[in-house]
Amino acid sequence: MRTPEPIGGKVVVITGAARGIGAALAERLADRGARVALVGLEPEQLAAVAARCGRGAAWFECDVTSPEALAETVAGVEKRFGGVDVLVANAGIAMGSPLRLSDPDAYDRVIEVNLMGSIRTVRAFLPLLIRSRGYYLQIASLAALSPTPMITAYGASKAGVEAFALGLRTELAGHGVGAGVAYLSFTDTDMGRVAGRSGRLRLHDLDSAIGRLVSGIERRSTYVYGQRFIRLLRPVRGVMPGVVHLLGRGPAARFETSLAQAGPQASSPIGPGGRADTKARTAPDPEPSA
Repeated sequence: MRTPEPIGGKVVVITGAARGIGAALAERLADRGARVALVGLEPEQLAAVAARCGRGAAWFECDVTSPEALAETVAGVEKRFGGVDVLVANAGIAMGSPLRLSDPDAYDRVIEVNLMGSIRTVRAFLPLLIRSRGYYLQIASLAALSPTPMITAYGASKAGVEAFALGLRTELAGHGVGAGVAYLSFTDTDMGRVAGRSGRLRLHDLDSAIGRLVSGIERRSTYVYGQRFIRLLRPVRGVMPGVVHLLGRGPAARFETSLAQAGPQASSPIGPGGRADTKARTAPDPEPSA
Protein backbone atom coordinates (compact mmCIF):
# COMPACT_ATOMS: atom_id res chain seq x y z
CA MET A 1 0.00 0.00 0.00
CA ARG A 2 1.38 3.39 -0.99
CA THR A 3 2.49 5.71 1.81
CA PRO A 4 0.03 8.61 2.18
CA GLU A 5 1.14 12.01 0.93
CA PRO A 6 -0.23 14.84 3.11
CA ILE A 7 -2.81 16.87 1.21
CA GLY A 8 -2.01 20.12 3.02
CA GLY A 9 -1.04 22.93 0.67
CA LYS A 10 -2.04 21.05 -2.47
CA VAL A 11 -4.55 22.38 -5.00
CA VAL A 12 -7.55 20.11 -5.49
CA VAL A 13 -10.16 20.70 -8.21
CA ILE A 14 -13.53 19.09 -7.54
CA THR A 15 -16.37 19.09 -10.05
CA GLY A 16 -19.96 18.78 -8.90
CA ALA A 17 -18.87 20.60 -5.75
CA ALA A 18 -22.06 22.54 -4.99
CA ARG A 19 -23.54 19.79 -2.85
CA GLY A 20 -23.36 16.12 -1.90
CA ILE A 21 -20.13 14.16 -2.27
CA GLY A 22 -18.31 17.06 -3.92
CA ALA A 23 -19.14 19.62 -1.24
CA ALA A 24 -18.42 17.26 1.65
CA LEU A 25 -15.12 16.19 0.11
CA ALA A 26 -14.08 19.81 -0.45
CA GLU A 27 -14.77 20.70 3.18
CA ARG A 28 -12.87 17.69 4.52
CA LEU A 29 -9.87 18.37 2.30
CA ALA A 30 -9.89 22.05 3.24
CA ASP A 31 -9.89 21.04 6.91
CA ARG A 32 -6.69 19.11 6.16
CA GLY A 33 -5.05 22.17 4.62
CA ALA A 34 -5.79 21.70 0.92
CA ARG A 35 -6.64 24.61 -1.34
CA VAL A 36 -9.82 23.71 -3.17
CA ALA A 37 -11.27 24.86 -6.48
CA LEU A 38 -15.01 24.16 -6.57
CA VAL A 39 -16.61 23.64 -9.96
CA GLY A 40 -20.36 23.38 -10.55
CA LEU A 41 -23.58 24.92 -11.80
CA GLU A 42 -25.10 26.53 -8.69
CA PRO A 43 -23.37 29.83 -7.83
CA GLU A 44 -25.07 30.39 -4.47
CA GLN A 45 -24.38 26.84 -3.32
CA LEU A 46 -20.79 26.98 -4.55
CA ALA A 47 -20.20 30.28 -2.75
CA ALA A 48 -21.59 28.82 0.48
CA VAL A 49 -19.34 25.75 0.23
CA ALA A 50 -16.32 27.94 -0.55
CA ALA A 51 -17.06 30.07 2.51
CA ARG A 52 -17.10 26.96 4.68
CA CYS A 53 -13.79 25.87 3.14
CA GLY A 54 -12.03 29.07 4.13
CA ARG A 55 -9.73 31.54 2.44
CA GLY A 56 -7.91 28.87 0.42
CA ALA A 57 -11.03 28.11 -1.62
CA ALA A 58 -12.46 29.53 -4.83
CA TRP A 59 -15.45 28.57 -6.94
CA PHE A 60 -16.12 28.51 -10.67
CA GLU A 61 -19.48 28.19 -12.37
CA CYS A 62 -19.09 25.70 -15.21
CA ASP A 63 -21.03 23.14 -17.24
CA VAL A 64 -18.58 20.23 -17.55
CA THR A 65 -20.06 19.21 -20.90
CA SER A 66 -18.95 22.51 -22.44
CA PRO A 67 -15.32 22.60 -23.67
CA GLU A 68 -15.50 26.40 -23.84
CA ALA A 69 -16.70 26.73 -20.24
CA LEU A 70 -14.05 24.25 -19.10
CA ALA A 71 -11.30 26.18 -20.86
CA GLU A 72 -12.36 29.35 -19.02
CA THR A 73 -12.44 27.46 -15.75
CA VAL A 74 -8.97 25.98 -16.27
CA ALA A 75 -7.62 29.46 -16.98
CA GLY A 76 -9.33 30.80 -13.87
CA VAL A 77 -8.00 28.00 -11.68
CA GLU A 78 -4.46 28.46 -13.00
CA LYS A 79 -4.61 32.20 -12.43
CA ARG A 80 -5.97 31.80 -8.89
CA PHE A 81 -3.86 28.86 -7.72
CA GLY A 82 -0.95 28.58 -10.16
CA GLY A 83 -1.56 24.90 -10.94
CA VAL A 84 -3.45 21.74 -10.00
CA ASP A 85 -2.24 18.77 -7.94
CA VAL A 86 -5.42 16.69 -7.75
CA LEU A 87 -8.49 16.51 -9.98
CA VAL A 88 -11.67 14.84 -8.71
CA ALA A 89 -14.18 14.27 -11.53
CA ASN A 90 -17.37 14.02 -9.50
CA ALA A 91 -20.05 15.92 -11.45
CA GLY A 92 -22.99 13.70 -12.28
CA ILE A 93 -26.76 13.38 -12.49
CA ALA A 94 -29.12 10.41 -12.44
CA MET A 95 -32.59 9.32 -13.42
CA GLY A 96 -34.63 6.23 -12.72
CA SER A 97 -36.75 4.93 -15.57
CA PRO A 98 -36.97 1.99 -17.96
CA LEU A 99 -35.67 2.87 -21.41
CA ARG A 100 -39.13 2.31 -22.91
CA LEU A 101 -40.70 5.09 -20.84
CA SER A 102 -37.76 7.46 -20.44
CA ASP A 103 -37.55 10.89 -21.97
CA PRO A 104 -34.85 10.54 -24.67
CA ASP A 105 -33.27 13.93 -23.95
CA ALA A 106 -33.11 13.29 -20.21
CA TYR A 107 -31.71 9.80 -20.74
CA ASP A 108 -29.01 11.01 -23.11
CA ARG A 109 -28.15 13.93 -20.80
CA VAL A 110 -27.22 11.56 -17.96
CA ILE A 111 -24.62 9.95 -20.22
CA GLU A 112 -23.51 13.32 -21.58
CA VAL A 113 -22.86 14.78 -18.11
CA ASN A 114 -21.47 11.73 -16.37
CA LEU A 115 -19.32 10.23 -19.12
CA MET A 116 -18.53 12.97 -21.61
CA GLY A 117 -18.42 15.59 -18.85
CA SER A 118 -15.74 13.57 -17.08
CA ILE A 119 -13.75 13.01 -20.26
CA ARG A 120 -13.87 16.69 -21.19
CA THR A 121 -12.94 17.71 -17.66
CA VAL A 122 -9.84 15.52 -17.64
CA ARG A 123 -8.87 16.63 -21.13
CA ALA A 124 -9.09 20.27 -20.09
CA PHE A 125 -7.08 19.91 -16.86
CA LEU A 126 -4.58 17.34 -18.13
CA PRO A 127 -1.77 19.78 -19.01
CA LEU A 128 -1.81 21.12 -15.43
CA LEU A 129 -1.87 17.59 -13.97
CA ILE A 130 1.08 16.54 -16.13
CA ARG A 131 3.00 19.63 -15.07
CA SER A 132 2.51 18.78 -11.38
CA ARG A 133 2.76 15.00 -11.82
CA GLY A 134 -0.57 14.99 -10.05
CA TYR A 135 -3.43 12.59 -9.43
CA TYR A 136 -6.86 12.16 -11.00
CA LEU A 137 -9.71 10.46 -9.14
CA GLN A 138 -12.83 9.49 -11.06
CA ILE A 139 -15.99 9.11 -9.01
CA ALA A 140 -17.82 6.07 -10.34
CA SER A 141 -20.42 3.90 -8.61
CA LEU A 142 -21.36 0.42 -7.53
CA ALA A 143 -23.41 0.57 -10.76
CA ALA A 144 -20.14 0.24 -12.69
CA LEU A 145 -19.63 -3.21 -11.16
CA SER A 146 -23.19 -4.49 -11.17
CA PRO A 147 -25.66 -3.68 -13.98
CA THR A 148 -28.91 -2.40 -12.51
CA PRO A 149 -32.28 -2.11 -14.26
CA MET A 150 -34.14 1.20 -14.25
CA ILE A 151 -30.92 3.22 -14.03
CA THR A 152 -29.34 1.99 -17.24
CA ALA A 153 -28.23 5.45 -18.38
CA TYR A 154 -26.52 6.02 -15.05
CA GLY A 155 -25.01 2.53 -15.03
CA ALA A 156 -23.72 2.85 -18.58
CA SER A 157 -22.14 6.20 -17.81
CA LYS A 158 -20.45 4.93 -14.63
CA ALA A 159 -19.16 1.79 -16.34
CA GLY A 160 -17.87 4.10 -19.04
CA VAL A 161 -15.98 6.39 -16.68
CA GLU A 162 -14.47 3.36 -14.93
CA ALA A 163 -13.13 2.02 -18.23
CA PHE A 164 -11.97 5.49 -19.24
CA ALA A 165 -10.08 6.17 -16.01
CA LEU A 166 -8.42 2.77 -15.78
CA GLY A 167 -7.32 2.90 -19.41
CA LEU A 168 -6.08 6.46 -18.99
CA ARG A 169 -4.11 5.39 -15.91
CA THR A 170 -1.72 3.45 -18.13
CA GLU A 171 -1.41 6.32 -20.61
CA LEU A 172 -0.54 8.76 -17.84
CA ALA A 173 1.92 6.59 -15.94
CA GLY A 174 4.82 7.68 -18.12
CA HIS A 175 4.02 11.31 -17.28
CA GLY A 176 4.09 10.68 -13.55
CA VAL A 177 0.35 11.22 -13.19
CA GLY A 178 -1.66 8.79 -11.04
CA ALA A 179 -5.27 7.84 -11.66
CA GLY A 180 -7.91 5.99 -9.72
CA VAL A 181 -11.59 5.12 -9.58
CA ALA A 182 -13.88 5.53 -6.56
CA TYR A 183 -16.92 3.29 -6.15
CA LEU A 184 -19.84 4.33 -3.96
CA SER A 185 -23.19 2.76 -3.18
CA PHE A 186 -26.30 4.72 -2.15
CA THR A 187 -24.86 7.42 0.12
CA ASP A 188 -26.65 9.97 2.30
CA THR A 189 -26.64 12.93 -0.11
CA ASP A 190 -29.39 14.93 -1.82
CA MET A 191 -29.39 12.60 -4.82
CA GLY A 192 -29.02 9.52 -2.65
CA ARG A 193 -32.00 10.46 -0.50
CA VAL A 194 -34.24 10.88 -3.54
CA ALA A 195 -33.11 7.55 -4.97
CA GLY A 196 -33.38 5.92 -1.57
CA ARG A 197 -36.98 7.01 -1.11
CA SER A 198 -37.98 5.68 -4.51
CA GLY A 199 -36.34 2.32 -3.88
CA ARG A 200 -36.81 2.17 -0.09
CA LEU A 201 -33.09 1.73 0.32
CA ARG A 202 -30.86 2.20 3.34
CA LEU A 203 -28.37 4.99 2.78
CA HIS A 204 -24.73 4.70 3.78
CA ASP A 205 -23.03 7.23 6.03
CA LEU A 206 -21.59 10.20 4.14
CA ASP A 207 -18.78 11.01 6.58
CA SER A 208 -17.37 7.48 6.40
CA ALA A 209 -17.42 7.54 2.61
CA ILE A 210 -15.67 10.92 2.51
CA GLY A 211 -12.99 9.66 4.86
CA ARG A 212 -12.24 6.79 2.50
CA LEU A 213 -12.09 9.14 -0.48
CA VAL A 214 -9.63 11.41 1.33
CA SER A 215 -7.46 8.42 2.22
CA GLY A 216 -7.54 7.28 -1.42
CA ILE A 217 -6.46 10.70 -2.63
CA GLU A 218 -3.59 10.89 -0.17
CA ARG A 219 -2.43 7.40 -1.22
CA ARG A 220 -3.02 8.06 -4.94
CA SER A 221 -4.97 4.78 -4.93
CA THR A 222 -6.08 2.95 -8.06
CA TYR A 223 -9.26 1.72 -6.39
CA VAL A 224 -11.16 3.58 -3.67
CA TYR A 225 -14.22 2.10 -1.99
CA GLY A 226 -16.70 4.47 -0.39
CA GLN A 227 -18.18 1.48 1.44
CA ARG A 228 -16.06 -1.51 2.46
CA PHE A 229 -18.43 -4.17 1.10
CA ILE A 230 -17.92 -2.96 -2.48
CA ARG A 231 -14.36 -4.30 -2.41
CA LEU A 232 -15.84 -7.81 -2.08
CA LEU A 233 -17.87 -7.44 -5.28
CA ARG A 234 -15.00 -6.72 -7.65
CA PRO A 235 -13.77 -10.35 -7.79
CA VAL A 236 -17.29 -11.65 -8.53
CA ARG A 237 -18.41 -8.96 -10.94
CA GLY A 238 -18.59 -11.57 -13.71
CA VAL A 239 -21.56 -13.29 -12.09
CA MET A 240 -23.40 -10.09 -11.12
CA PRO A 241 -25.38 -9.65 -14.38
CA GLY A 242 -26.92 -13.10 -13.99
CA VAL A 243 -27.75 -12.55 -10.33
CA VAL A 244 -29.33 -9.15 -11.02
CA HIS A 245 -31.35 -10.57 -13.91
CA LEU A 246 -32.62 -13.46 -11.81
CA LEU A 247 -33.58 -11.41 -8.79
CA GLY A 248 -34.53 -8.14 -10.46
CA ARG A 249 -37.17 -9.09 -13.04
CA GLY A 250 -40.12 -8.92 -10.67
CA PRO A 251 -39.18 -5.61 -9.00
CA ALA A 252 -38.35 -4.10 -12.41
CA ALA A 253 -41.78 -4.98 -13.78
CA ARG A 254 -43.52 -3.48 -10.74
CA PHE A 255 -41.43 -0.33 -10.94
CA GLU A 256 -42.21 0.09 -14.63
CA THR A 257 -45.94 -0.20 -13.93
CA SER A 258 -45.82 2.48 -11.23
CA LEU A 259 -43.70 4.77 -13.39
CA ALA A 260 -46.09 4.47 -16.32
CA GLN A 261 -48.87 5.70 -14.04
CA ALA A 262 -46.77 8.61 -12.76
CA GLY A 263 -46.31 10.20 -16.20
CA PRO A 264 -43.36 11.67 -18.15
CA GLN A 265 -42.11 13.84 -15.27
CA ALA A 266 -41.07 10.69 -13.42
CA SER A 267 -38.16 10.18 -15.83
CA SER A 268 -36.59 13.60 -15.19
CA PRO A 269 -33.10 13.79 -13.64
CA ILE A 270 -33.49 13.42 -9.90
CA GLY A 271 -32.51 15.65 -7.00
CA PRO A 272 -31.38 19.29 -6.78
CA GLY A 273 -28.33 18.60 -8.93
CA GLY A 274 -30.49 17.21 -11.72
CA ARG A 275 -32.78 20.22 -11.52
CA ALA A 276 -29.78 22.57 -11.62
CA ASP A 277 -28.51 20.92 -14.80
CA THR A 278 -31.94 21.11 -16.43
CA LYS A 279 -32.29 24.76 -15.44
CA ALA A 280 -28.85 25.62 -16.81
CA ARG A 281 -29.64 24.00 -20.16
CA THR A 282 -33.08 25.54 -20.54
CA ALA A 283 -32.30 29.07 -19.32
CA PRO A 284 -32.69 31.64 -22.10
CA ASP A 285 -29.50 33.13 -23.48
CA PRO A 286 -28.79 36.61 -22.07
CA GLU A 287 -29.70 39.54 -24.27
CA PRO A 288 -26.64 41.06 -25.98
CA SER A 289 -25.57 44.36 -24.42
CA ALA A 290 -25.95 47.53 -26.45
